[in-house]
Amino acid sequence: MSKRDFLSITDISIGELRTILDLAVRPPSSLGRPLDGLGAALIFEKPSNRTRQSMEIAVTQLGGHPVYTRGEEIQFDVREPVEDVARTLAGYHGVICARVFRHAVVERLAAASSVPVVNMLSDTSHPMQALADVLTMEQVHGSLAGAVIAWVGDFNNVARSLGEVSVMLGAHIRYASPAGYGPSDAELARLGALGPGTAASVSAPLDAVSGAIAVHTDTWTSMGQESEKAARLEAFRGYSVTSDLMSHADPSAGFYHCMPAYRGVEVDAAVMDGPMSRAIQQGHNRLHSSRALLAFLMGVRA
Repeated sequence: MSKRDFLSITDISIGELRTILDLAVRPPSSLGRPLDGLGAALIFEKPSNRTRQSMEIAVTQLGGHPVYTRGEEIQFDVREPVEDVARTLAGYHGVICARVFRHAVVERLAAASSVPVVNMLSDTSHPMQALADVLTMEQVHGSLAGAVIAWVGDFNNVARSLGEVSVMLGAHIRYASPAGYGPSDAELARLGALGPGTAASVSAPLDAVSGAIAVHTDTWTSMGQESEKAARLEAFRGYSVTSDLMSHADPSAGFYHCMPAYRGVEVDAAVMDGPMSRAIQQGHNRLHSSRALLAFLMGVRA
């Protein structure tokens, strides 16, 4: 079996995406122990609660041994080149997973490594979150073909990966972002070419949310953007997901957030903690989708 990397959603086909989602709903014991006797390097330049917890448990459930490593222990291109790290760790582990600031780092890891490399988050992509997002939406709403999905807020790495996976599954995603914080026309065209769904940018949150079966948002200021916080708070005024905004979505709509969530900023507490919220279910599904992806990369199929 040739090595497969997972740096973005577009590294898999629509059929392979379907296989991973099918694996995610199977009992862990049915997947066997494809990582038996193997290590899994988990490198975190950026800290995370859900990503670390879900990945360590997923590796363990597949029979492997997770090794958590902080970014300062490796210091890419300071202590040693990315390529040296990749080649060394590939001799210890069956898979290398990295949560990084710059997407180029995971690309370089993948190019140098002889074992699969998984992007646990980069500045341009968060494919692990996207898998959990669509797994949750399908559990709640069934097939996403023809469904409207709304994104309210910054067009960031989470929004980009959500758009990729949504279009691949035939959904129609609408982005509502302040001027300067939304997807470019070229990016919308790229997304729209990935599958039977569509991607569009609309002028206001209400235009995105109307009739949507799922409403997504994320923090307005991600790690590494702390110096922009004041400017972003001003730019995103009017883009909070409120109970009033949710009332314009489909009556069955769910609210989705990758967390951590800042109540009273990008989302009201009444929405985040209310009956429409699927955020905790999303968090739990990080485990199931991560386990399925790792099993897939190690050759397990439905």
